[in-house]
Amino acid sequence: MDFDLGEEAALLRGRLRALIDANMPPGFLGAFTDDPSDLATTQEFCALLAREGLLTVAWPTEYGGQGGSVWAQTVVREEMWAHHEPRGAQYMGLNWVGPAIMAFGDDEQKRRHLPPIAEGSVIWCQGFSEPDAGSDLAALSTRATEDGDGWRLRGQKIWTSYAGMAQWCVLAARVGPGERHEGITMFLVPMDAPGITVVPIESMLGPHHLNEVFLDDVPVGPDGLLGEVGGGWSVIRRALAHERVGIARYARCERLLSLMAGELRATAGRLPDHLAVQWARALTQVRVARLLAYRAVLAQEAGGPPDAAASAARIAVTRCDQLVAELLFQVLAERSLEAGPSAPLAGAIEDHWRYAQAATVASGTLEVQQMIVAKDLLGRSR
Repeated sequence: MDFDLGEEAALLRGRLRALIDANMPPGFLGAFTDDPSDLATTQEFCALLAREGLLTVAWPTEYGGQGGSVWAQTVVREEMWAHHEPRGAQYMGLNWVGPAIMAFGDDEQKRRHLPPIAEGSVIWCQGFSEPDAGSDLAALSTRATEDGDGWRLRGQKIWTSYAGMAQWCVLAARVGPGERHEGITMFLVPMDAPGITVVPIESMLGPHHLNEVFLDDVPVGPDGLLGEVGGGWSVIRRALAHERVGIARYARCERLLSLMAGELRATAGRLPDHLAVQWARALTQVRVARLLAYRAVLAQEAGGPPDAAASAARIAVTRCDQLVAELLFQVLAERSLEAGPSAPLAGAIEDHWRYAQAATVASGTLEVQQMIVAKDLLGRSR
């Protein structure tokens, strides 16, 4: 496959890199650090991208986008992830919440929610995982009961990224007595609604990245229902497919390998043979992950992506993520755990390793992704 997406894509990459170089501080490692100014920096950068017409490149113009191709959005996605996601917490709204509202929302929901996402002025979080369900989203137990012409939500969500800073949440709850997929319904919930309590979960991923969200009879008006009552599983499947394709960490892997190769040429010279072999294997895995991601993007262009294509890409990205993390740790040896400005690549290697461990469970566990691919292959073989 030809990885060259053409001259327009190359020009777009150059434009994005110039904006990143000019506006992001040296050593930037994302929004979830001990420095609260990093989140503010990402918010300012999102506003800049919006003004430049680069935040929602592939969105239709009527929703605040540029009407561009999914391939242009892929270029944006790759450059953002390669440079430690300078869009910060906006990722969720841009990657799948906005498209889900376009697909399932009514006209008023589109008018209310899409412009702020396209402007980079609102943060969304995702209320899916629960303590007793985890990646088995169909086992969720959060309940929505009718209250007049609206609803009341009661339950608990966990591992909720961005919940401590988000203004809105896309939340899955069960309506009625059904089990598994039956009754699952999606709601758009303001995070300042009475009855919502957010409790941060300390983790190695940085401050405020993960949270518990408790829902104690949270009121939601009729305008908070996204799609049909009981139709939430279709929304979830579409959302997760977009999310899994949207996590372009293969681009970060390739950039880190390139940067470290430059460091080695300047200081250490040639790698030992056993590490050189691992380096070639890692770079191959990165290219495989990119290829599978592009196959899913191609399916997305045709109206998908299908679950299996998105999951296959996610499996490959997760594996190359962890392979590159372990390789760079071996290359750096005793300096691998250093963090901060004086560390190799300003701490990017240590940061990447930490996130690579979490990649095994993010957006659905690796085992869930393998099960989705296996079911698709078995279905096609019958």
